[in-house]
Amino acid sequence: MKKRTAVKKKVVKKKAIKKNVVKRKAVKPKAKGRKVLTKRKKDSTTLKGISDIRRFFHRNETPIYFISATNFNLLGADEWIKGFKFICYIECFDGQHPNVFSPVEELPHEEFQSIEDINNYLLEHKEVVNYIKDRGKKGKALFLMFDAQTEKLAKKLGLEVCFPPAKMRTFMDNKVNTNRIAEKAGVPCVPYVLTKVKSYEHLNAVTKKKLGTDLVIQTPFGDSGHTTFFISNEKEWEKYAEEIVKEKEVKVMKRINCRGSAIEACVTRHGTIVAPLMTELVGFKELTPYKGGWCGNEIYADAFTPAIRRKAKRYTQLFGDQLRKEGYKGYFELDFLIDQDNQQLYLGELNPRITGASSITNHAVFALSDMPLFLAHVLEWMNQPYKLSVNAINNRWFKPENIDSWGQLIIKYTNKEVRIITQAPRSGIYKMNDDGTIKFARMDTHRRAVEKENEAFFLRISRSNDYFYEGADMGILVMRGRLMTDDFKLRPRAEKWINAIKALYASEPITIPSPKQELAEIGGFKMM
Repeated sequence: MKKRTAVKKKVVKKKAIKKNVVKRKAVKPKAKGRKVLTKRKKDSTTLKGISDIRRFFHRNETPIYFISATNFNLLGADEWIKGFKFICYIECFDGQHPNVFSPVEELPHEEFQSIEDINNYLLEHKEVVNYIKDRGKKGKALFLMFDAQTEKLAKKLGLEVCFPPAKMRTFMDNKVNTNRIAEKAGVPCVPYVLTKVKSYEHLNAVTKKKLGTDLVIQTPFGDSGHTTFFISNEKEWEKYAEEIVKEKEVKVMKRINCRGSAIEACVTRHGTIVAPLMTELVGFKELTPYKGGWCGNEIYADAFTPAIRRKAKRYTQLFGDQLRKEGYKGYFELDFLIDQDNQQLYLGELNPRITGASSITNHAVFALSDMPLFLAHVLEWMNQPYKLSVNAINNRWFKPENIDSWGQLIIKYTNKEVRIITQAPRSGIYKMNDDGTIKFARMDTHRRAVEKENEAFFLRISRSNDYFYEGADMGILVMRGRLMTDDFKLRPRAEKWINAIKALYASEPITIPSPKQELAEIGGFKMM
């Protein structure tokens, strides 16, 4: 009996303990507990700094695409973002790039007049549509150029365009409007007048007193090589009069003794991230038939004086902050002009997008050490809260030890004779021999594989059976080290590489009337 009684008491005691535990749980402040848990959950989803951001993209599950004529502008992006794919019209790698998709069948279409036309063609191509659908989920798309039609086609495929609206980009891409934005931002421009020009007499009447007679005129849109006109007399005016007079408004600037430079940046919710200032190669007859045509870039630590670099950084931040006020976010590029007579720094133009210089920016050592600039751009569209010290990044990227030496050459066909290409070099790494000839060394997909200064990465644009015509893009050469002398002339090394690449192409005169469509399709307009 005692034994049973003891057991019974023990059970009762356990029940009492259990009951007390339940009571203690019941008196805990439930609302307070839930509030604490919610706060912790929110903190855990916020990316804190570059390490978290890099991990976030390495684990990305959202399909992201760069859709363009080629994958040149964002080379290497697929190595930073899981699920990143290139959809291209021109297959630069002959099917060897693991993340490039290019439709095989050529479908009937109108002549391409712009890169927007190419992108719209791709978004309606059945092979591209099936490729995007097969990858599943709603994705995101980046473009070099796009218009309202591109936006509609992307939306139809469930793709979010990761750039401000085309209407806003068009407004800001207008060279006349760029100056107005610069005025609000407090960024100096070359002395200028914004005006409608009716005749040479009218031009002199509205500009002579303020700007003199040695002028540079830019129309609102287009590649600077095609739409920048140098005019100091009536004969030069007559050469370009038709293109200038038809515009409602143009930018007329005083002609200065200047050197070009470029800088890329990204407007984020935490401020404007600014990459280092780069030199620009402009108008070299070995590379382009256009007097004011962009044909390459260099980046190296002592390319500019510390004073010029500080000014460029400050002006770019001011401009980026103004863009944010205007409703813009993401990647942009500014061209700065350095007056050689007084070292004044002036804004040249704005490109509200990724650009032909983006590959140089995003593969430099400062980008590899932290994160490439385009990653900050994409992050703004990922609906992901994050914290980032923009000032810390800008200060690191400004230090000379974080800037290594690279250069790129944009090689165009410079002759007037139209020819058909019978042989074209492969994309990849080339090595220069002692006699100045080059040979294909190995396949690779971007410049980081270049080990020494006698090597270069070549991205082929013009292919066999394409046409050569004045201004056609042949390809891009990227290499370590300097391409220009301190007085902005091509180094012999650069000239050797240009000649060697051109020698790898073979072509024949066209013996029948050239089909107009094929000529337009390979880039009779801005491709990069």
